[in-house]
Amino acid sequence: MADEDRVVANFLFEAGTLKNHKRTGWWIAGIKDPESVAEHSWRAALLASIIAEMEGADPARAALLSVWHDTGETRTGDLAHISQKYVGKGDAVAIADDQSTGMPAGLGALMRSIIGEYEARETPEAICAGDADKLECLVQAIEYQDQGHKNVDRWIVNSQKRIRTESAKRIAAELLETGSLTWLREAMGEA
Repeated sequence: MADEDRVVANFLFEAGTLKNHKRTGWWIAGIKDPESVAEHSWRAALLASIIAEMEGADPARAALLSVWHDTGETRTGDLAHISQKYVGKGDAVAIADDQSTGMPAGLGALMRSIIGEYEARETPEAICAGDADKLECLVQAIEYQDQGHKNVDRWIVNSQKRIRTESAKRIAAELLETGSLTWLREAMGEA
């Protein structure tokens, strides 16, 4: 049992590195200090639960898939799409297999199942989690745009094109009509 516990402990430290991994695509847009992979994953998980609830899928399962969806980036880093064109994205399922080697059997199987389901994008929850990944990128791009960054249109357009569910499409449309601080003005009774 001690060896399995060591593998779990090591994985927790490894997963923590995602707090330091920056989302590299934003550098291309001129964002000097972009969000981390962990920050992206947190809001993507929140979005996955929202989209799943609106779509009649299991919000908890969608959020779980989303929380785990970028754990392989501890091994590959976050590669911008232009980089992926030349070196590939990395095989998330193979990375999960490697990361889960030596874990307690149930935990390893769970990890591989989560990553496999997310990557296959066949279940309603995986589709919702995939849409959450794209929608989170769109939200972040709008926030960067509202902060004065002009080169983020590509991320907005491409994220919106890749969304599959009707609920996420409606949310995206509303996000594009709403400023990133409208919530504050409305909460303060200023709107």
